Amino acid sequence: MSELDVQIPTTFDPFADANAQNSGAGAKEYVHIRVQQRNGRKSLTTVQGLKKEFSYNKILKDLKKEFCCNGTVVQDPELGQVIQLQGDQRKNVSTFLIQAGIVKKENIKIHGF
Repeated sequence: MSELDVQIPTTFDPFADANAQNSGAGAKEYVHIRVQQRNGRKSLTTVQGLKKEFSYNKILKDLKKEFCCNGTVVQDPELGQVIQLQGDQRKNVSTFLIQAGIVKKENIKIHGF
């Protein structure tokens, strides 16, 4: 029985390729637009994943002026800078980012409800 080779199963991570930084297929940078419910009918729209080279404050200023809502740029330790807008502005923000040429339509993910 000494000739019998015993194979010990190794751990297999099916998501290792997707989590790799240098993977070619999953290297798309997505912009995530989410809505968060506050209290009652109030809601909050968050935009994350914009490239670092853009001026978040200028984008926020244009968004606030375009949609007549208030907003702020929040520094999150995990997500980086996140734009927050009052109200459900998901579709408005996505069309604005596409028309301004900041993001392509394929790179936008809209979450919520």
